[in-house]
Amino acid sequence: MKPAKLAFSVLSCRPPMAPLRLVPLFLAALATYESTCRSSAGAGQAPGGGSLDSDVNLAGVDTASLTSREKKDWSTWVSELLAPCPSEPVSVAQCVKESRKCAKCLPAARLLVKQVRAGKSRSQAEEAFFARFGADRVKAVDPSDSPSKGPASAPITIVEWADFQCPHCRHAAPVLEKMVSAHPGKVRLVYKFYPLQAHVHGESAARAAAAALKQGKFWEMHHILFEHQDAMEPRDLEKYAREIGLDIPKWKADWESEAMADRVSRDRKQGDLLTLSGTPAIFINGREFDLTKFDMNEDMADWIAVELELGPSAPVVAASEPGAQKSKASPASSASAKPADPPRPSDKKQP
Repeated sequence: MKPAKLAFSVLSCRPPMAPLRLVPLFLAALATYESTCRSSAGAGQAPGGGSLDSDVNLAGVDTASLTSREKKDWSTWVSELLAPCPSEPVSVAQCVKESRKCAKCLPAARLLVKQVRAGKSRSQAEEAFFARFGADRVKAVDPSDSPSKGPASAPITIVEWADFQCPHCRHAAPVLEKMVSAHPGKVRLVYKFYPLQAHVHGESAARAAAAALKQGKFWEMHHILFEHQDAMEPRDLEKYAREIGLDIPKWKADWESEAMADRVSRDRKQGDLLTLSGTPAIFINGREFDLTKFDMNEDMADWIAVELELGPSAPVVAASEPGAQKSKASPASSASAKPADPPRPSDKKQP
């Protein structure tokens, strides 16, 4: 039976929230309210402050499904947002019209079509735009010594941090594996352990899968654990190990060993360095597929298609030795070394 289709744009498993964290979140909500409630001043204006007299039409961008209001909003957005390549300080619309040397402009314009069609506000569309194409959003992600599907030489690497007790991770699994099968040799899927404290069997299940990895049967254990999230007591895990044909004495010794606990902890620490807030957490060529902004079912295939069209934006980083963990400075230093997002329209000085 196929899993039910979920709206991944809002669903993820998250750790319990401390009461004191509600205060900054309340303040953030106020800030979001202020940024999304906009006056009509400036609407329909070109970057220089002039009037945007007519709708924009761009070759390669289908806007036929937009209403007249949506088309006007989209025209304003592509005329005001700067191209996602710092080397091309022009609007997205101008970048496409003039065939500037920024391959991201056309998919960026298409992304904004999807945003306006989905009823997103200007601020929400901008956040999705920068999350998808901002140069400083790519982080160093180490896939080494982790179970994977697809060749290491694949131009696209998807790295997922997940928890075997997380229901949203269960529903994400077939979507991610479909990306690998749909693009043979071009997509690699890497799994990393991130059991949440809220899931009492998450840690034990992660160690059980890590022990299965030592016998070359991680994915078999991965599938059976997600299929039986309601049965993860120790006796259940041993039963699954038998069903997939593991050497039980060896598997049990590994499962209960400190080495497996360290193995799981290593992945969790890598995730913490990336400030993960829940599971599944997905990075594609180092860029987070942010589930608060993108939908797994609706946007994943398009994301992969664009990555194949553009080529890798930043290669994932491999450790120098098998099983070695990158230094804590690696992700931060790599991100800070990249140019920042292009300035937003609100960043420009007003006359």
